[in-house]
Amino acid sequence: MTALPVIVGMGGINAAGRTSFHQGFRRIVIDKLNAEARQETFVGLATLMNLLTFNDGQLHDQQGNIVAASEVEARFGEQILAGTLIRKIEADHFDPDATPWQQKLVMQATDNAICFETRARDLPSPLPRSWQVTELEDKRVRVEIAGEVEVTHAATRDNPIKAAGQFPTGFNPAVLYNSRYQPRGLQATIFGAADAIHSTGYSWQQIASHVSPDEIGTYSASVFGQVQSEGHGGMMQNRLRGERVSTKNLALGLNTMSTDFINAYVTGSVGTTFTSTGACATFLYNLKAAVQDIQAGRIRLAIVGSNDCAVTPEVIEGFGNMSALANEEGLKKLDGITEGEANHRKTSRPFGENCGFTIGEAAQFVVLMDDSLAVELGAKVLGSVADVYTNADGIKKSITAPGPGNYITMAKSVALAKSVLGEDAVQKRSFILAHGSSTPQNRVTESLIYHRVAESFAINDWPVAAPKAYLGHTIGPASGDQLAWALGVFEYNIMPGITTIDNVADDVYSERLNIATDHWRCQAMDVAFINSKGFGGNNATATVFSPKVTLAMMEKRHGEQAFAAYQDKLATVEHAQQTYQTKADNAQFELIYKFGDGVLSDEDIELTANDIAMTGLTHKITLPSKNPFADMV
Repeated sequence: MTALPVIVGMGGINAAGRTSFHQGFRRIVIDKLNAEARQETFVGLATLMNLLTFNDGQLHDQQGNIVAASEVEARFGEQILAGTLIRKIEADHFDPDATPWQQKLVMQATDNAICFETRARDLPSPLPRSWQVTELEDKRVRVEIAGEVEVTHAATRDNPIKAAGQFPTGFNPAVLYNSRYQPRGLQATIFGAADAIHSTGYSWQQIASHVSPDEIGTYSASVFGQVQSEGHGGMMQNRLRGERVSTKNLALGLNTMSTDFINAYVTGSVGTTFTSTGACATFLYNLKAAVQDIQAGRIRLAIVGSNDCAVTPEVIEGFGNMSALANEEGLKKLDGITEGEANHRKTSRPFGENCGFTIGEAAQFVVLMDDSLAVELGAKVLGSVADVYTNADGIKKSITAPGPGNYITMAKSVALAKSVLGEDAVQKRSFILAHGSSTPQNRVTESLIYHRVAESFAINDWPVAAPKAYLGHTIGPASGDQLAWALGVFEYNIMPGITTIDNVADDVYSERLNIATDHWRCQAMDVAFINSKGFGGNNATATVFSPKVTLAMMEKRHGEQAFAAYQDKLATVEHAQQTYQTKADNAQFELIYKFGDGVLSDEDIELTANDIAMTGLTHKITLPSKNPFADMV
């Protein structure tokens, strides 16, 4: 039998808020929620954004006054809404109206020479030929330059790109644990991984004790690595700015660090470790590896994710110079604005009249286990991943241009769902979480793929949602944002529309698609298709089944008796989940960060020809004893 990879936990952070228990999804569709869910969402975001604190069983504002949960929206609702989703870049990142840079200046000597004094140790080496140096007292020198000299000096410029999908205003992962001068992306990784684990209703140790240590896997990556000053940003910039490169800059900047940090400081795993980078499809690339390892029986438990926190002047300028990002001039032209600023809330406009995508930041993680382990533990089922397909584009004229690979991934995903669930489920109860990058080229090419796949499988009015309209393009975790949305749709039966556009663009192939411009109530859905089109031909599509479908499959495989026992255990798990959700909604996150806690030495390893035992681990690792190539030797 092929094991079914079941999603039992999810966590993370993006511009909409926390991922666990659908907080971020609920922020998107907040106008469609009932009163209880709406209140819960506002309270959770208020504490996440440090507008409120929770002490002694009560909420308090920053002045220490008690605030009732029912009062939160009236007092803080406008501030919460304004401080989430895509908005003007905030000072925590940089000032888009006065972005720092080094301006070149060529100075030409007039009269006799350019003269100045300085400390002798500050002289450049080697000394330029046109410089004449005279020693003064106190280790100072006088410099005379005949001719011209080129210098750079600190300046600012008006950045044409002014909006991004940023973590909610006031949220700072660095203060939630001893972050030890770590880059923002790794801080978000610690937050997201812990959030995902706690959301299962179990501690990691409780889950891991049910499997062998080598049946556990960690699969994660970031596309850019860590580009802040604590990572590669500092390594590249510090010497040019006259500062020192630290011992941590290179190591903490690597794109493997999200995987490494989880193993080293969160789970303590000695199992499979995996990092795959596939541009905008990076989350799905890592999900594919975990899914296939679970299906093959190589692992039984996995944490999968990605992070990218790249709202920096350098990354934005790189994309901007490619004409990939929506800028002020383009947005104002689209909206007919001649004065003032563009509408920064609506810079990302998938499948509408648009002029480029909007960068975002996020860390997204899910906990997967095989269906047998889920039944054994009584784990709450959020959905399951039938498979993930990845295909390249073949020969290209431009490395960033789309190609045929996404036709293959989408068609395979839909065909798989049809073969498992039947034609009716695909035609009537499936939907797409689109890549939807918000570029003029993407709206045409991606919609054409959906149109042609819909034609091939006789699908009409196929719902299409586009998270980047609200979150921006978070690059590596982008398909993790999409997966979180899919699970939200399964839970609430609300299909998010694209409210950042007034109409679908005329060149979009929308005949068979349902691209709504408002959120709408949908029927219970059976399957979601998570689609990603990455630079360089990194295409990926995942087939994700709903909790209802997943549970029906599990019951059929394991039988009524085993499933009845599963339901009994589930009640205990759901109680534990509710306890964590209450804490998380009050910003009591209980981050997991085991710096140097439980380090294994050589003496902690017991090795024989048959197995390996380690101190603190419940099960031994059985060494291979069968010849897999018996028919060849």
